[in-house]
Amino acid sequence: MKLTRKFFSILAAAILLLRMAAPLIAQQAEQTKVNEARIQVTTELVLVNVVARDKKGNLVRDLKKSDFTLFEDGKKQEISTFDFENVDELATAGAAETTVAGVTGTGALLRSGKKAPPSLDARDRRLMLLFFDFSAMDPEQIDRSVDAAKKFVTAKMQPADLLALVSLATNMRVDLDFTDDKAKIVAALTAYNSGQGQGFDNGSTGSSEGAAETSGAVSADDTDFNTFNADRKLLALQSLMQALGKLPQKKSLIYFSNGITQSGADNQSALRATTAAAVKANVSIYSLDIRGLQAFPPGGEAQSASLHGQSAYSGASILNDLNGNAASQDTLATLSSDTGGKAFFDSNDFGPVFSQVQKDSSVYYVLGFTSNNPLKDGRFRRLKVQVNRADMKLDFRSGYYAGRDFEHLNRADREQQLEDELAAQLPRVDVPLYAGAAFFRQDDSHYYLAVSLVVPGSQIPFVTEKEKDSATIDIVGEVREGGKFPVGHLRDTVKLAVESTQQVRRKNVQYNTGFVLAPGSYHLKFVIRENQTGRIGSFETDVQIPDLRKSPLKMSSVVLSSLRAPVTNKKNGANPLVRDQMELVPNITHVFAPDQHLYLQYEVYDAVKGKNPAPAATPSLNADQKGGQNGAGKDVPTVKAPKDSIRVFTSIEFLQGSTKIYESKPVVANEVTAPDRKAVIFQMDLPLQLLRPGLYLCQVNVIDDVAGSFSFPRFPLLIREPVPAAPEKAGD
Repeated sequence: MKLTRKFFSILAAAILLLRMAAPLIAQQAEQTKVNEARIQVTTELVLVNVVARDKKGNLVRDLKKSDFTLFEDGKKQEISTFDFENVDELATAGAAETTVAGVTGTGALLRSGKKAPPSLDARDRRLMLLFFDFSAMDPEQIDRSVDAAKKFVTAKMQPADLLALVSLATNMRVDLDFTDDKAKIVAALTAYNSGQGQGFDNGSTGSSEGAAETSGAVSADDTDFNTFNADRKLLALQSLMQALGKLPQKKSLIYFSNGITQSGADNQSALRATTAAAVKANVSIYSLDIRGLQAFPPGGEAQSASLHGQSAYSGASILNDLNGNAASQDTLATLSSDTGGKAFFDSNDFGPVFSQVQKDSSVYYVLGFTSNNPLKDGRFRRLKVQVNRADMKLDFRSGYYAGRDFEHLNRADREQQLEDELAAQLPRVDVPLYAGAAFFRQDDSHYYLAVSLVVPGSQIPFVTEKEKDSATIDIVGEVREGGKFPVGHLRDTVKLAVESTQQVRRKNVQYNTGFVLAPGSYHLKFVIRENQTGRIGSFETDVQIPDLRKSPLKMSSVVLSSLRAPVTNKKNGANPLVRDQMELVPNITHVFAPDQHLYLQYEVYDAVKGKNPAPAATPSLNADQKGGQNGAGKDVPTVKAPKDSIRVFTSIEFLQGSTKIYESKPVVANEVTAPDRKAVIFQMDLPLQLLRPGLYLCQVNVIDDVAGSFSFPRFPLLIREPVPAAPEKAGD
């Protein structure tokens, strides 16, 4: 069969269309593929560690899955997973031997990153994390806690033990990842110094009565600082749980602290989030009050100044000290009891905490179940484990906090959900989202990148309120230079309120924004969430902003549109698509109806000046205002261009294969429209009634006649068939 030139032209046009529409097609194909293969999980596996002892206190090792019965809030649960961890087997096997590489194995769990898989084999190993909260410790307290840890490592650490060290001072640091190398652990402990914990102890609450004399006229009120300080400690613990949750085995965290004092209910949210994260990560917290056994003299400690007021003589100072000490220990006790650990207070012997950790994690069973309570309300659910043998004692945690769905998330959690999705590597496609971008020069080193996001209206669940359909969507976005360094960020909430008769569900919802950037390669990612059901969609793409200083013809992107809308946002001053209080709304799909107009806008920069003796077709740059329909068939008056002026021609062509279907009359610019940007702005208006429905290539012809440079960008454009009118009902 003979292939004609027309066939190759049609084929080239089709290839060009597919290539230019590749980002949108790829995104939609990926969304369709993911939607077809996606399995939505609405339940989570809950792990419960159980230590079983007989009536003599000996550990029981021969229980099976069928021997256990588990209850949640009094309702029986089906045990779906069962595991037995016997750390004693490795503990009695002797010291670890050197490997072929000459060193013992070291874990890489805490430094492996939030999304990275665990690189630590923790089967039948005891995972212990020593967390030193130096932020408010005195130098002697720091030395005391470090010495206690050294004593355990050198005398009682077993071959099955894997230790990690984390400290909190001015910031939180992972000082040593999980390892069984005693020399490395001791060296890391020795590196701690007694001067790194000053400056973060709790301040006064504004009352001078019973406070130490400071020679100040007014006692400072540090209540807000104390609230922040307590949250800081709890959030540091919470971030550790996220790293430890990569392994299913039981983890024990020994928390060296001199107490956490809450400020009423202000710190309850952080405390609850910390315990919930620990339970989810299967971590037991063993709190150790490093202050040891304390005495409270009536006049205060010797290193403190004399007390204000009469409390030193009435006994009130001792009562205040006792109450303050109990309050600071109460949070530590809550952390331990709610996570299945134990708290150690009022003792100068710190060895029992290490012995208790080894005892609790030597032999234990791990029961996993999926709750038959589908509610995601974030409430505390109590657990109870029974065994079908008599005279046995079981140790397990008392309960856990259930997860929360979108309906039960508070404002902070909803914001965190968007930020987590923005940082996620896999996109969410619950809501279809696609985007387009166009650049315009502001000066030689800055460009305005206009971005448009489009969501099908059918994907937004509207709620009828006062004869209007209302909905809200949250939008968050980020621009990264080279895909690495963030250079732009967007966060906005859009309220939609339209008349029900507009049938917005059959249209698109478009959001326009912009960023000022330098020339270069950028990666754009945007996340939207509709706030009725909490469904999320994301879109990401790469954008190249060229350095026009190296181009023969300096030209912006070409924006195609079918709509001009009045400007409602007064902050659009830098947006080049806004002119004369009207904004050109980009049509990023390039799909038009036959009864619409095609609006085009593009700019030419640094046009060269020269002699122009010949008459110009029109001096207008906005031919829809001065020259009819931009060459759509009406003649325009001719005028003589001034000497030493620019001369830039432009016209629009529509092609189907190698056949030119339509070409507008040329428009000539002789003056710079925006002198501050040295830009010649072209705004074209073409009625599409002149063209039949079908697929076209829209070619924009731009020629700088003085410089002899030119550009002919092409874009696919589809004019769809007109929608047939609905038949009238009988009787209308």
